Amino acid sequence: MPKLKIAADVENMGRVIAFVDGQLDAHGCSPKARAQLEVAVDELFANVARYAYGARAGEAVVEAEFPDGFAEITFRDWGTPYNPLERPDPDVTLSAEERKIGGLGVYIVKKTMDAVSYRYEDGQNILTIRRKL
Repeated sequence: MPKLKIAADVENMGRVIAFVDGQLDAHGCSPKARAQLEVAVDELFANVARYAYGARAGEAVVEAEFPDGFAEITFRDWGTPYNPLERPDPDVTLSAEERKIGGLGVYIVKKTMDAVSYRYEDGQNILTIRRKL
């Protein structure tokens, strides 16, 4: 399976997106799915880069698989265990000023992907998104 191991730093976002786009190109991804996957990848990698390791440096692995007409993108890190899917969804009926900060990006990921899963295994946070190509 194609994978990219990279420092978990927002400065590497372009490389992560380029890796995912290259994989999507090779598998005939639709423009709508590509746009939604790019937003999800941006959000999820940014969260790893900003929060997984606190002030210390760390690495992330981004993997791409394409079973049965779907893209499955997996993010792995060795940071603090954290399941973003357990966080309550933001109340999107409130105005931006009334809403608490945080959580909107993961909410968008959950709404635009066909499936999102998380597990903590062997000292790794493992989050996978799945979207029909």
